[in-house]
Amino acid sequence: MPDRTTPEQLQPMPTDWRRALAVVAHPDDLEYGASAAIATWLDGGRTCAYVLATRGEAGIDTLSPAEAGPLREREQRESAAAVGVDTVEFLDHADGVIEYGTALRRDIAAAVRRHRPELVLTLNHHDTWGGVAWNTPDHRAVGRATLDAVTDAGNRWIFPELVDEGLTPWNGVRYVAVAGSPQPTHAVDAGAGLDRAVASLLCHRTYIEALTDEEPERYCRTFLEGNMAAAGERFGGRQAVAFELFGR
Repeated sequence: MPDRTTPEQLQPMPTDWRRALAVVAHPDDLEYGASAAIATWLDGGRTCAYVLATRGEAGIDTLSPAEAGPLREREQRESAAAVGVDTVEFLDHADGVIEYGTALRRDIAAAVRRHRPELVLTLNHHDTWGGVAWNTPDHRAVGRATLDAVTDAGNRWIFPELVDEGLTPWNGVRYVAVAGSPQPTHAVDAGAGLDRAVASLLCHRTYIEALTDEEPERYCRTFLEGNMAAAGERFGGRQAVAFELFGR
């Protein structure tokens, strides 16, 4: 009989893809773990573009949205560059009050058609991070809309106006990977990307300094090393980034 105290092992992420598109709600969403995996994917010759629903303008209590939005956009572009990503787009939905619905699905479907990825990456769409740690409405809305928009992108009769805009259907997404999920199924050996992930998260210095009194670099490294070690306990002891993987 299996030992029920032993956590189920995570499976390796598939490698039969070349282009990825990451769709998340805010600046810093990708940097709290997923960027280490993205760095290793880029090392292997793959590509990844970032699409953010907002500019994170409501994320810093001491700065007005008019001040915070441009600052956080700049930090996000620097953060992407730290792992080697040079394409960063913003959809201009309102931070903190993103609404799940057809408008959001359309914008994400358009991005999928523009970039034509085989792997789409998003952030936890579940109600919690596990247990009673409640997730935010923005994360839930964008994660769910991304899962739905991948199908929308392949159907010419959903948002047919996109064809008139030159965005022909794309049904080539093979996988949707959800970072930060409380129900991970797969993982990436991402130790080679750890230092770049730390540098990438550290680019969000203004946000981090408003979030914690801890020294920023120590905060970033401690958080990422801890999460990657926890995933590694279910992935052969390697420093890993875990995902919930949906195949198509």
